[in-house]
Amino acid sequence: MTARFFETAGEAVADIRDGSTVLVGGFGMAGMPVQLIDALIAQGAGDLTIVSNNAGNGDTGLAALLAQGRVRKVVCSFPRQTDSWVFDGLYRAGKIELEVVPQGNLAERMRAAGAGIGAFYSPTAVGTPLAEGKETREIDGRTYLLEYPVRGDVALIGAHRCDGLGNLVYRKTARNFGPVMATAAALVVVQVDEIVDTGSLDPEAVVTPSIYVDRVVRI
Repeated sequence: MTARFFETAGEAVADIRDGSTVLVGGFGMAGMPVQLIDALIAQGAGDLTIVSNNAGNGDTGLAALLAQGRVRKVVCSFPRQTDSWVFDGLYRAGKIELEVVPQGNLAERMRAAGAGIGAFYSPTAVGTPLAEGKETREIDGRTYLLEYPVRGDVALIGAHRCDGLGNLVYRKTARNFGPVMATAAALVVVQVDEIVDTGSLDPEAVVTPSIYVDRVVRI
């Protein structure tokens, strides 16, 4: 399967619909697909559910999307840090919903979606407010919570390099949630730094195979 290559980020996100669940890669700003997010802001889709590691940094990228009032709900592990004033203000004003998911569970819930796993049990968050309303089960004397997959209509991720088919490699810590998000969304849109000839990537270095990649734009 070969990914489609686009000239601009705007073309790559042009048909994202209102109400979509969008998985956004990045750990802080590492691996954050800022140009794709900017293109989504310009495109105009709203009432979005955003799934990401955190709820935006400063006034750019994901924070800029939130500031436009286009996000209905955020699903993340770290909604607050020193520069998360945009989300903080929206949440305190009751203008945005929040679902906090422990980081390991967030990654595993997306991995489960990509792997076709119906649900899984995890001990994380047992005995905390995050366990409220969740099914529990005792296994070998330990209590576990039932967690369900997180699927996306769209994934926006950033990678370092891809070849002519769309096989991806990442750069250092920018390889965070991108690989697992690429398996968990119906449409995967990737911004890359460089496009190289097919066959020039070491197959052992490919992290995300092209079968998971739908659209690529070089930034």
